[in-house]
Amino acid sequence: MTTVISDEILASRQQLVLDHFHDEVRQEWDDVLATFPHPRYELIPTMTVHDGGTAVRGYYRDSRRAFPDQNHEIIALRHSGDAVIVEFWLLGTHLGPLGAIPPTGNRFRVRMTAYFIFDDDGNGGESLVCERIYFDSLTLLKQLIGGLNLRDPRNWPLAVRCLRGLLKEAGGAPDPALVNTPKADLS
Repeated sequence: MTTVISDEILASRQQLVLDHFHDEVRQEWDDVLATFPHPRYELIPTMTVHDGGTAVRGYYRDSRRAFPDQNHEIIALRHSGDAVIVEFWLLGTHLGPLGAIPPTGNRFRVRMTAYFIFDDDGNGGESLVCERIYFDSLTLLKQLIGGLNLRDPRNWPLAVRCLRGLLKEAGGAPDPALVNTPKADLS
């Protein structure tokens, strides 16, 4: 069964998502968090979930420490029955640690997709319940680490630290909420 969504709801969802993007670039975290009744980010490439205001603020802190100039370029915005789907380029410079990976000083530009999932808020309206992000982590890592000039022996210690950091980051267990998913009802 197809549900028809009013133009008003589509416009409201779209504006909320655009405000969310804008406030992230400005690093106005209170404004970003205000777009959710309960903040939740799901990062599919790393199989991690940041659930709740404290966890999401930690995600913002860590990601902006790694990439203080992080920005985006929106490619396309689409609507589905329960989501706004945004394709965009994420850009920045690796100036701080990315988890256990030390800063390389290299710039990156990675194509991403974010699903902004909406649900009935119980009061006749809708609310944002999750931002689910997909991207190719190898593309990001190739730009951050692959940009090191390994012909220059002065870069070898940093390359070794980056390799150790990658191995450490790869060892984490996936969040069960991203692994134990229900089967789709296609009937």
